[in-house]
Amino acid sequence: MLILAGLISPGPALAESSVAVTRQDCDRIVEYQQPPGVEYQPGVNAHGETVVPADLNGGYNLKLPETIVIPLEVDLQDKYGIPANSVLFQGDAQVGTVTVHGKRVYYNGQELSDPEEAALADLCRQQLPYK
Repeated sequence: MLILAGLISPGPALAESSVAVTRQDCDRIVEYQQPPGVEYQPGVNAHGETVVPADLNGGYNLKLPETIVIPLEVDLQDKYGIPANSVLFQGDAQVGTVTVHGKRVYYNGQELSDPEEAALADLCRQQLPYK
């Protein structure tokens, strides 16, 4: 990065520079969109034939929450060798919270995504036929 920074000089030439993005680049950053008609159908194989379901005893009907909150803690007692019988010591220190909401991840309320990558993915979706 330092070599590139030394080669680029500020001025009008910088405004005229361009970046080429290939289809392969776009494919890496644009989220896959499943085509219609290929979604999973229980009891049917890939050829449309009826099969015995793999679920034993009816399977599990888990409903995951829309938002998952994960507290990040450090066990100070283990880290600093403090005796377990100390009455004045709280053993855990919360250092942050990770929240997963859909496909977005946040740390202490701040989204953990790259805004430039999101902008590039939007441009790829606009320019290339993703279905």
